[in-house]
Amino acid sequence: MANVTDLQTKYSKLAQEYSKLRAQNQVLKKGVVDEQANSASLKEQLKQRDQSLRKQEQEMDSLSFRNQQLAKRVELLQEELAASEAKGKKGKSKGDSPSQHGLQTQSVFDEDLQKKIEENERLHIQFYEADERHKKTEAELRERLEKLEKDAEQHHGVVDGLTTKYAETIERLQSDKARLEVKAQTLEREAKECRMRTEDCQQQLRRCQSELNRQVKQSSSVIQEKVPFNDTSEYLRSVHCAAFQLKARDVAGQAMSFIQDLVAALLNVHSYTEQRVHIYPLDSSIETISPLNQKFSQYLHENAAYVRPLEDSFLQLYQSITEDTVTVLETVVKLKNFSDNFSSYTHFLQKILPYQLKSLEEECEAPLCTAALSAKNQELQSDIKRVTSVFEKLQNYINLLALPSVRQDAMPHSNTSAVFTQLAACLHSLHDAIKEMSKHYNQKADIERELPTVTQKLCTTTECLLGSLGSLTSCTGKIATFFSNNLDFFTSSGYSPRGSTAALNPVQAESMLANKKKATAYIQAVKKPQSVPYREALSNRRILTSSTESREGLTQQVQQSQEKIARLEQEKEHWLLEAQLGKVRLEKENQRIAELEAQLAAALGGSPNSQTAAAGALTRGHEEVGDEESREQLIKSHYMARVGELTTQLQISDSKAVHFHSECRALAKRLAIAEKSRETFSEEVKLANQNITRLQDELATTKRSYEDQLSMMSDHLCSMNETLSKQREEIDTLKMGSKGNAKKNKGR
Repeated sequence: MANVTDLQTKYSKLAQEYSKLRAQNQVLKKGVVDEQANSASLKEQLKQRDQSLRKQEQEMDSLSFRNQQLAKRVELLQEELAASEAKGKKGKSKGDSPSQHGLQTQSVFDEDLQKKIEENERLHIQFYEADERHKKTEAELRERLEKLEKDAEQHHGVVDGLTTKYAETIERLQSDKARLEVKAQTLEREAKECRMRTEDCQQQLRRCQSELNRQVKQSSSVIQEKVPFNDTSEYLRSVHCAAFQLKARDVAGQAMSFIQDLVAALLNVHSYTEQRVHIYPLDSSIETISPLNQKFSQYLHENAAYVRPLEDSFLQLYQSITEDTVTVLETVVKLKNFSDNFSSYTHFLQKILPYQLKSLEEECEAPLCTAALSAKNQELQSDIKRVTSVFEKLQNYINLLALPSVRQDAMPHSNTSAVFTQLAACLHSLHDAIKEMSKHYNQKADIERELPTVTQKLCTTTECLLGSLGSLTSCTGKIATFFSNNLDFFTSSGYSPRGSTAALNPVQAESMLANKKKATAYIQAVKKPQSVPYREALSNRRILTSSTESREGLTQQVQQSQEKIARLEQEKEHWLLEAQLGKVRLEKENQRIAELEAQLAAALGGSPNSQTAAAGALTRGHEEVGDEESREQLIKSHYMARVGELTTQLQISDSKAVHFHSECRALAKRLAIAEKSRETFSEEVKLANQNITRLQDELATTKRSYEDQLSMMSDHLCSMNETLSKQREEIDTLKMGSKGNAKKNKGR
């Protein structure tokens, strides 16, 4: 899960960077388009100025040629005038008629010359003015060309920087994609290993079940004999009730977190929809939006009054479920408040539905709305209708679940399971509908970005709205999965009276709670010493059981010790008899020795032969006594060794018996613990299978979304690279054309 959270965080960061780059790209794209338009207009103006310049040059050439002709003609006329004056001086004498004719001719030439001089001056003035205008125009064009070259260099630098940045982004995205693929493969391997471990655990569980069943059959009688009292039914019932309440509390807490996420997502969706209505198709900051959108925006502005109570009412419902309450549909009174608030929100959706549909139709009537955008708006209309209808179904099912808390006979218990099942299916339908709407809205946003009239504010609002729809899709999917996973808990009967399989009656639940409160108040009023809690009683029972078992072991040891003492007493009596016999024998021997000594004394008083015989008899008597004593000593030592050996064997056997008995008791306890562990492991295996399935679904969804996003970003970056390469080629072409024109102008 940590890996998935990191992936989602990195994906959100990449999406934010991508949105920033896309916004910058839009600005640069607009700037490049403007510069292209300016460049085209400047090229046209430059072409017109070149044409006018060539025309003026042609006029100047023609004027200079005409001026040369006129100058030559003036020279000829001056020469003719000089010749005519010379002829006039020589022929003054010839009469008045030739002089008059010469004067007339001279006056004609003078007038013609004057006109030509005036015309030449006027042409010189025009030529000078045209030359000044040409120089001024050429200077302005050169300044503008230098400015355009600087702008082109700046744009070229910006384009190079963006190209480098996009290349780095592509490399980073490719590395992230490779890393995500590696993580996906790692997760797949871990999932396979989890499945293999699950299969091994199932096989071990089956073996343990068979072995434990066999051991239970063998030792059930022993366990029953060792249990001093049996409180199984009450204990299991109390444990079941407490476990059900803890489970209900846990489930309500999880649902509370999901409801909070749902409320936040719905608030964001309605708020960003309101902002979009103020921006598109008409911007409210520039011009007045339509009355329909004004009314729609007013209704959307009131969304918090319908969405916030959902969280508050469910929080009250969660707080009402405690360990001291009985949680069934008939006793959950706060569910009615949540149902009423959900009905209010559903009515709010029904109220804004026609305005939302009409607003989409108004977007379709915009001048720049394409056919593809109109088709997406129609799909969104059907999606919005579907989402509203699914919310109406959810309202009906929630109202049905809230009815038993208002009226006890409103819904039979047999129909509760069907209502919860339909509610789970309806939640999955809501997730599918919102997912489809989010997909269509993404496609619509991609189409809108290609429109020339799209502003940065609209793109930002659309991105925020898409993010809110994504959060809403994820939240509804989690709610549907959570409800399906806990469907068995919702449809199970949590409480039942003693000895009955029927569900708990609300009257019984209320009476039980009332009696419990009365008992608590009575105990507090009397102030009697508190009774021993059940858990403490169970621990005391375990201590007593262990003490009883220890007492039985000690009793057995005492019995064995008593038997041993009896045997030792018998051996003592035996040895006392032996001692008495030995004493008698000793007395007899003493008497015999005394007799022998008397005989010896008598013999000493007699002959030497008799003394020798008496001494031999005494010696034989001593030898016999010594042999008998040695034989008795050997027999005694043999029996003492045998007795010691048997005593050692007996003690070893007693210790082994006690050890085996203790091992049997420990095995019985281990059997009970293993049975509990088996149940716990079965629940854990079930939860692990559910987690594996959920993780596989989340992994597939995340992988598919990442692949889609990466493919879309790659296509977009490829198109941007193509556009930038085209713009770079156009800029290079403009540079080359401007440099060629500058060289031509310098040559002229």
